[in-house]
Amino acid sequence: MADGAVLPLRSWAPPGKPRAVVLALHGFNDYSKALEAPGQFFARHDVLTYAYDQRSFGDAPNTGIWPGTDALTADLRTAARLVRRRHPDLPLILLGESMGGAVIMAALAEQDLPEAAGIVLVAPAVWSRDVMPAWQRTALNLAAHSIPAMQFTGSGFGKIPSDNIAMLRKLSRDPKVIKWTRVDAVYGLTNLMDAAYDAAPALHGNILILFGEQEDILPEAAMRQFELRLPKDQCGIRLASYKSGFHMLLRDLKAEKVLRDITAWVGDAQAKLPSGGEKPLPYAVAQRPPSGKEGDGATAPHALNCASPIRHARP
Repeated sequence: MADGAVLPLRSWAPPGKPRAVVLALHGFNDYSKALEAPGQFFARHDVLTYAYDQRSFGDAPNTGIWPGTDALTADLRTAARLVRRRHPDLPLILLGESMGGAVIMAALAEQDLPEAAGIVLVAPAVWSRDVMPAWQRTALNLAAHSIPAMQFTGSGFGKIPSDNIAMLRKLSRDPKVIKWTRVDAVYGLTNLMDAAYDAAPALHGNILILFGEQEDILPEAAMRQFELRLPKDQCGIRLASYKSGFHMLLRDLKAEKVLRDITAWVGDAQAKLPSGGEKPLPYAVAQRPPSGKEGDGATAPHALNCASPIRHARP
């Protein structure tokens, strides 16, 4: 990385020539192995995937110590430039799961991220202070400034991140998955989620946003407010939800449905999603349907800014 830090990298390559390359970012307290099953699926569909342990996670330096939003976004910029340099003829897709999605949005707001052909945000972490109750904001601030090094686990909260119990058990036994979280790391994550939430109105281009209807980690209010903040003039932004999907959409029991949508979208960012799970953006603006024709009875009070199609390498 720019400061000399070395971050472990994994890759999953198709047997033949890839048609696109994905740079994938894992979620909070996880590491790059989280993208193994998705990477293998993408490889079977001619998409090359790279994933790295983000700073302070997995085998990266300073495990468990929050690195700061600036460091995380700087690492993404460096990684994206390296991937673009290595594969100049392939469309670059940025994919972020939970915290990884927040890192991508925060980096986009800084406006110096290498241009990507498309972005996939999987259950992006957008639990901003703007949608937290006052008591929660106050408690977090007091704890972060009085007992920053205190650690706690998520056990006892009754949250269900996935219906894939076998996968969750493996994570519980994986020493590289952080189990005890420092208070100041949660404070730092919240700062990152603030930046991601604030970046929502400026999103543009080909963006696929995915949420599960069984989401039990992100509050529904945070997800709905994030959707309302999405720009009203970008027909390249698409939203899909999955009735049986939890927070860990890419590793749920029905993850293949989500992965098929992503690979179909990489092939054609305007095509209908195979799952049929696409939902309209939550405002009264006519979005251009996949056919490119106006919907019946729709009105368009805003001029739509449509992204360029994802252009693939020739076979």
